[in-house]
Amino acid sequence: MLDIEGADATKVVLVIGIMTLHSFGEGSGVGVSFAGSKGFSQGLLVTLAIAVHNIPEGLAVSMMLASKGFSPQNAMLWSVITSLPQPIVAVPAFMCADAFSKFLPFCTGFAAGCMIWMVVAEVLPDAFKEASPPQVASAATISVAFMEALSTAFENFSHDYSPEDASGFFVSLLFGLGPLLGGFILVAFALAFHLQHALLMGAASGIAFVLAAWRPMQLLVYSKMGFFPLVFLLALGAAFVHVSSSSILKIAGRKKASVSNLPIVTGFPMSVHTLQSFLSCGAVAFHALAEGLALGVAAPKAYGLGRHMVLPVSLHGLPRGAAVASCIFGATDSWHGALAAATLIGFVGPVTAIGAILARIDYSGLDHVMVFACGGLLPSFGSIIRRGVRLDTRRGGFGLAVGVGFASLCLMCTKLVCLHTPYCNSAPEAVR
Repeated sequence: MLDIEGADATKVVLVIGIMTLHSFGEGSGVGVSFAGSKGFSQGLLVTLAIAVHNIPEGLAVSMMLASKGFSPQNAMLWSVITSLPQPIVAVPAFMCADAFSKFLPFCTGFAAGCMIWMVVAEVLPDAFKEASPPQVASAATISVAFMEALSTAFENFSHDYSPEDASGFFVSLLFGLGPLLGGFILVAFALAFHLQHALLMGAASGIAFVLAAWRPMQLLVYSKMGFFPLVFLLALGAAFVHVSSSSILKIAGRKKASVSNLPIVTGFPMSVHTLQSFLSCGAVAFHALAEGLALGVAAPKAYGLGRHMVLPVSLHGLPRGAAVASCIFGATDSWHGALAAATLIGFVGPVTAIGAILARIDYSGLDHVMVFACGGLLPSFGSIIRRGVRLDTRRGGFGLAVGVGFASLCLMCTKLVCLHTPYCNSAPEAVR
């Protein structure tokens, strides 16, 4: 696996060794935190903080190995190996918390010193060989700023958090599972049954129309919003998205080289229809943002650290991921792109939910934001279904029916599963 020789091999072994030693200190911190005064909630928060902290660490190891000629698979494997001591050390650290807590400052200090030496003696000299000093300085400044911002955010949160906040944090992260699973399911069916573009576009539109109607219908049925304000917000959201999308398409259309190609927009040829599909996914992302805000208010009120929320939260996100994956797959015929889009949409909800928890926002006004976002789905996917019907009326209509059925089933199951919990459909009665 280490298929390099000489000085490069020595540097690689040194970096991997130091990053592995660094993981021992982090694993000890995880174990000791679970044995602390606040128990599971404190341990969960520390674990999540270290998990996020590991992302730039893994990137650093992978990029360094890639620069030495490692394949992407081997670079990824070694970045995982360097973090393996964390779960291994966490268990004995939890069992012998008193002993490990005494050595923890020395372990973390030693690991920090090793990493500083590695950066100054090995990484920076290599960087100056490959790039100019201003480029290296800019990259280092941006990296330090990002890590400091991340550290400050977690430090501020840890000073004034409660078990309820830890519960909300956990449930918010789970909110990203649904879209990812929905994307996987859609792509698997599309590849297995060779689904046509018209059917995929119809399915995406059917799902989006159900998502657009679900929350407004709830508010209307339960008399939580008047008919005319609801219709006004839906129309306002639809007009906003329609005007924005039309403006972007017009700007892109001025640069097109032919009827269907937009070579300057993204650096590679892209059809107007593909750009329209991406804009529709943007409307889904805005809808996910609104639901994420509501989840951020509701999730901390879920008892039992939200463990009972895995199923309903995942079910609720399935249609969103399937809609985005279907839309992108139908436009680009790329299953990689479809999965990537579903994954990105999956990040929107958790990020906004965590932001809502940190900002301590309340529920007032969120129903209006939700209805506005629901209105934005209508014109976006109205154009998608029109295109699907033009390609093949029968398949487009069948896809529309399948999408409506799938989304309705998922949302009804969510409603049934979470009837007796503090959270249901992103707008629980418990937070009213």
